[in-house]
Amino acid sequence: MSSLPALDTIREGTSGPDSPLGVTLAILFEPSPILLNTLEPQLSVHLKSQSTLALSQSYAYLIDLALSEIQKWDVPSQSEFISGHPRIGESKNLSNLSATEQGATPTVNPTSPEVLARLKHLNTCYEAQYPGLRYITFVNGRSRAAIAEEMEDKLETGRSLSPDEPPLDVFTSNAYSQGDEKWLSELKRAVEDVGKIAKSRLRALGVE
Repeated sequence: MSSLPALDTIREGTSGPDSPLGVTLAILFEPSPILLNTLEPQLSVHLKSQSTLALSQSYAYLIDLALSEIQKWDVPSQSEFISGHPRIGESKNLSNLSATEQGATPTVNPTSPEVLARLKHLNTCYEAQYPGLRYITFVNGRSRAAIAEEMEDKLETGRSLSPDEPPLDVFTSNAYSQGDEKWLSELKRAVEDVGKIAKSRLRALGVE
């Protein structure tokens, strides 16, 4: 499992995707172009201008600072940021932390093919109803089956293990636009949950 760079190197190091700060952000939030090309330089400038010692005391401070910057971004940029996280139920190209969080390792809470197929369909339905968003949730030790039920509640569908019910066009025809209050509420919730995931990763890595 990856280890975080030392806090003092994060603050004093050079800027860039391979900098201590860039590596730290990729571990905590999952690597993505906007994370490394936009957030990392923003935070680097901010941290170097600070006189406070807060960063040297807590990685959690860095996460809070990152979220405060992300929440200032325009809507498309925030949407791009949360899309850096894998979909619930994905099993390929996961970081070690994502695989552990999702129970994707074959020896830890293995997920049945039926639940994986259901999650794939629910992800597609969610993305049809909320174009430009990806379903993000703080798993917090729950099984993928439990997350499937959470997604069903969000989409207001019945409990099922069907890989194709309800039909996708139900959600396509009732899609929310980016200006809708419900769409924006989902975006806000997703960004906040990415922060919860990041802080949970600190505990998994044995730091605070």
